[in-house]
Amino acid sequence: MSSVEESEVAVIGSWASMFTSRVRIALAEKGINYELIVEDLKDNKKSPLLEKHNPVYKKIPVLLHKGKSICESKIIIQYIDETWNEGYPLLPSDPYLKSQAAFWADYIDKHTYDYLKRILNTEGEERQKGVEEFLEFLKVLERELGEKPYFNGESFGFVDMALICYYSHIIAFETLGNFSVEKHCPKLALWATQCMKRESVSKILSDPNKIYDMMMANMKKPS
Repeated sequence: MSSVEESEVAVIGSWASMFTSRVRIALAEKGINYELIVEDLKDNKKSPLLEKHNPVYKKIPVLLHKGKSICESKIIIQYIDETWNEGYPLLPSDPYLKSQAAFWADYIDKHTYDYLKRILNTEGEERQKGVEEFLEFLKVLERELGEKPYFNGESFGFVDMALICYYSHIIAFETLGNFSVEKHCPKLALWATQCMKRESVSKILSDPNKIYDMMMANMKKPS
């Protein structure tokens, strides 16, 4: 076992990964120190460490805790919440409310990436149609948020972490897709501003300008 694997808490991930950010935000909210093991995502190569600790999907992030491997970001957050009692709970204790949080987090992951990918990979009318459908999706989330400061109510929690990790990418896609979340979903934009005031979020999320530049560079690469 390597010295990295012997760490009390470590995360195999990437600085730019939305899902790694999600896990890092959860650890920060709990005040847990950890080591970030950066996985090189170029050319789709997988490190031996990643293949060892996530042999099924071979994807980041992976949480390493006392030699145990926990995969998939939403599952990792649940593990963090149940393992460390420090700070406030990340998920509701009430079974019904917990089920609703799981539903909305799953809804976010099932649709956000696909909508953004569609905007990235299309042009003209097809891209505009993708933008319109993405905004309708965001309006569904805005209705669920309602007048609450956070999806869970007064406290930043599971659903907030599920969505805010996409924030930098969504801002970058505003330029690409010529749309404004603030214009079409003002309450959701206000929620994002509130989340960004949290040190756990602002210090971890990538710069949207860097995300945009990275997207543009990838689009110019020959297929």
